[in-house]
Amino acid sequence: MKFNKALAAGALGLLASAFSGVTMAGQAAAPVAVVPPPRAFATAQEHFEYLKREAKGGTRHTYDSIPKWEGLWSASYNSVARGDASPFFEGANGGQGAGGVVKEGVLTPAYEAAFKQRRENMHRFNGQPFDRLTFCEAAGPVRWLLEPYVREFVNTPTQSWWMNDLANETIRVYIDQEHKNVEGSHTADGDAIGFWAGNKLVVWVNAMWPAEFFRSYPPYSNEMEIVEVYEMTTDAEGKPSLVAQVTFYDPVALAKPLNGVYVWRPAEAQQKAGYRIRHWDCSTGAQIPGEGDTTSIRLPGESGKTWHQMRNPDLPADLPGQTQSPNQLDFDSVFDEPAKQ
Repeated sequence: MKFNKALAAGALGLLASAFSGVTMAGQAAAPVAVVPPPRAFATAQEHFEYLKREAKGGTRHTYDSIPKWEGLWSASYNSVARGDASPFFEGANGGQGAGGVVKEGVLTPAYEAAFKQRRENMHRFNGQPFDRLTFCEAAGPVRWLLEPYVREFVNTPTQSWWMNDLANETIRVYIDQEHKNVEGSHTADGDAIGFWAGNKLVVWVNAMWPAEFFRSYPPYSNEMEIVEVYEMTTDAEGKPSLVAQVTFYDPVALAKPLNGVYVWRPAEAQQKAGYRIRHWDCSTGAQIPGEGDTTSIRLPGESGKTWHQMRNPDLPADLPGQTQSPNQLDFDSVFDEPAKQ
């Protein structure tokens, strides 16, 4: 049976479905209400320290009592990048495409102008022409919340590890510790500390690189900080959800702090298939640098230096055992329309 490029492209589209509040299976995700902080706070530090005082310093969990979030999870509903509810667009026309009217007053004047410029530049491509992830840069803590790929969450009494199979990006939350910056500079995923309030994990992330809320969405500055409250919930059918109520603090990019909610649900199909998170090989990623400041998508068999069957191109081309797998396919032979090299 031959594979069709249109079908392969459709598979990529399923991943994009999570951007607009749709599950990986293509079904509309049930809305989850945004729960704002108990009162307005000027800074993430003020917000985090207030919650810790309210929790009387937090819950000291053991390995037996720590909430268990095992299994594979995929992105579900979110309130930030939904086309019909995004705080960054008027009406229901925002999102990945070039349409949509930027909502004024959410960003500071400089960042609002920059965002409008980004959206204007998208018309030629019907999307943001350049994506930092092209070069395997980490998504960063803000965009991490929205990436629609498979996740794992591992909690211990002293740390919580949030793992995304995209680019092997892992955010480590240090429990009941202070912020540390031994590098003396910001890092791709910043520094995350937290505490447990019963079964809720409260997290404060700072010292991150400037990036964006998501591809085609507004940029944020190197002063971005976020406070997140994670909790495992159960719906009426007894199915679990992992819900994060998030507040973004960025005095350079945001006119005022912004609240949002993000939801993950079990990745049932992947779990049934026995999927395992593997090392992310940047050379085989679908996103590659295009001409100028653009990002291109390449599928197997298409021209371009995306898919490398030979592990060592300096060796003889007919040297046996050098493909990534013993049964490595000749991609040109399995597509309906072989690429012209």
